[in-house]
Amino acid sequence: MPEEIEYRLRRSARARHARVVVSHEGEIEIVLPRGMAVCDVEPLLAEKRRWIERTLRRFEEARAAAPTRLEDGGVVPYLGERLSLRVRVEPGRVRPHVALRRGSLEVAVGEPGAEALRNALERWYRREGRIEIGTRLDAAARRAGRTYGRLSIRAQQTRWASCSSSGEMSFNWRLLLAPASILDYVVEHEVAHLEVSDHSPRFWALVADRCPDYREHERWLRRNAASLRL
Repeated sequence: MPEEIEYRLRRSARARHARVVVSHEGEIEIVLPRGMAVCDVEPLLAEKRRWIERTLRRFEEARAAAPTRLEDGGVVPYLGERLSLRVRVEPGRVRPHVALRRGSLEVAVGEPGAEALRNALERWYRREGRIEIGTRLDAAARRAGRTYGRLSIRAQQTRWASCSSSGEMSFNWRLLLAPASILDYVVEHEVAHLEVSDHSPRFWALVADRCPDYREHERWLRRNAASLRL
């Protein structure tokens, strides 16, 4: 008897069809249109079981291969580089401090442990993300002759980036854990949405014109998504 699949159920007014979403952390979400019956979930899971198991296995393998080590002397990725960590624990420190110096990240935290270090590093990546992504976004929008609205740096679970109908941009800070070419591609992808909102052939033709290797970058993200974690 196959093992039962645990999942979270969510209704969506925007969904036209039922779909299964597997997060990089291994969580499974079933998204149902408002008019679809809950009893239809089990047949959907049965249909998608092999895909779910294959996706979970791929994410687990990517996590196991990740080079990140959150400890003094460990390493973290940054736009294709590997930065060594120099960690100091300063009891009583309220706000962590992170500085990049000569290929190393010097981190001061108020308490020991991976969780405090992870939180300090995420804050640093978010700050750097606003600079790295903002610079690339400004340049790409200028080349395309377009303008965008507010830029947000977030920690989305299932998206790398998004462009709203009003031109507001949202990017996942974990893109800074990928090579710079991957970040460049995602920026071009979202700037193309300023002109074409959907993923029609016209959109992909626009992306191909601006980023000829986009298919390779898409494959890289699918293969390595689970490793882009601290």
